[in-house]
Amino acid sequence: MKVLVTGAAGFIGYHLCERLLVLGHEVIGLDNINDYYDVKLKLDRLGRLGILKAPELKLVSGEIHGDKFKFVKMNLEDKINLPNLFAHHNFDIVCNLAAQAGVRYSLEHPFTYVESNIVGFLNLLECCRDFSVKKLIYASSSSVYGLNDKIPFSTDDNVDYPISLYAATKKSNELMAHTYSHLFGINTIGLRFFTVYGPWGRPDMAMFLFTDAILNDKPIKVFNEGNLSRDFTYIEDIVKGIVATLIEDRKDLALYQLYNIGNSKPVKLLDFILEIEKCTGKKADMQMLPMQPGDVEKTWADISGLKEAFGYKPDTSISYGVRKFVEWYKKYKEINSSDS
Repeated sequence: MKVLVTGAAGFIGYHLCERLLVLGHEVIGLDNINDYYDVKLKLDRLGRLGILKAPELKLVSGEIHGDKFKFVKMNLEDKINLPNLFAHHNFDIVCNLAAQAGVRYSLEHPFTYVESNIVGFLNLLECCRDFSVKKLIYASSSSVYGLNDKIPFSTDDNVDYPISLYAATKKSNELMAHTYSHLFGINTIGLRFFTVYGPWGRPDMAMFLFTDAILNDKPIKVFNEGNLSRDFTYIEDIVKGIVATLIEDRKDLALYQLYNIGNSKPVKLLDFILEIEKCTGKKADMQMLPMQPGDVEKTWADISGLKEAFGYKPDTSISYGVRKFVEWYKKYKEINSSDS
């Protein structure tokens, strides 16, 4: 199939592109390569896909996969060039992983979230409508559950009370997707991601922040005095779930679908830190702090829907996942220090 993956320079997008190429699909990646976090990390991910230069609005072929993987630097909200891209490529499926991420960043930069996550998503929906794309997979987030105190979180739960603008934009995406499924017959599948971690992960997330600080003898910020739990989900498990929704043609399911995609085994933050200590061989200097605005105490995914529909079965232990990240982190930092 020919698949458009937006957010291809991102953490999940990069890994998804790698997997789809291994499976023999033709992939076009799109990303605006913004500076929300280290641009070099994004470019290094693209380098692993064979994209050594990413000129604005120009589709380039990779030097590893040839014409099987092409990349374009573009904003989702570009109402001229995104439709042009769809006009020149008959996409079988679109997987939208592009978004302005981060709960705390949304407190300071609200307009960025509306432009990227709402205007950009609408532009993508319109392209799917106008160019007869029959299937759209898109990233939602566990953040939509807000202060939900029912455990585990289920897609049947009420999510009308988000506590960050980021969460509100993700809830908006789900509502917009439902409208386009209903009106135009587009099969839309929303995946509510729960804390994803692993090699090539984002530097603004706990896994990267904690490992970096511990290895460099710096204190780590532990919010809510450590009384937090997260449904940490390893990247390979996440990609397996996405690929299943992309590839399997389940005509017996409704056009509009929503699923949690997580590990369904919440881990206490202090236990997570302990695993990093084991893998680094160093003790963490923990700076205990109160809860942050927009944050929640616990996340836990009910993944029964995705399991029943697509056979999703995460099986990566936290000890294995943390070890693989720490190994990657050390190697990545060593390569970059020798290059500089």
